[in-house]
Amino acid sequence: MLTNTFTLRRAQCDKKMKNYYVYILLCSDGSYYTGITNSIDKRIKEHNNSLDKKSYTYNRRPVKIVYQESFQNPNDAILWEKRIKGWTRKKKEALIKKDFEELKKLSNKKSHTSTGSA
Repeated sequence: MLTNTFTLRRAQCDKKMKNYYVYILLCSDGSYYTGITNSIDKRIKEHNNSLDKKSYTYNRRPVKIVYQESFQNPNDAILWEKRIKGWTRKKKEALIKKDFEELKKLSNKKSHTSTGSA
């Protein structure tokens, strides 16, 4: 009985825990879009089907996900998203390719500002 109660409580806790995702999209014009969500599949569909003509991805569809990272703490996800948004295109591409040596080299350069894409 104790095991069943523990299992039930664990399942209830797991349901309450949300994951937050930081993601990078490759847009049809070759630019990147970086964002955060708690429902990655839903968010990608929103990017591809949105009626909001003011959104960055509206005229750059279709978009496809090229990177995602999962977080349980939303503050960690927000910090990671902000950090990536400040990166250069080359640095984002190194992250997407999981080329951590190149990422390290690019991190050691003086310029940490982004060039163009969010």
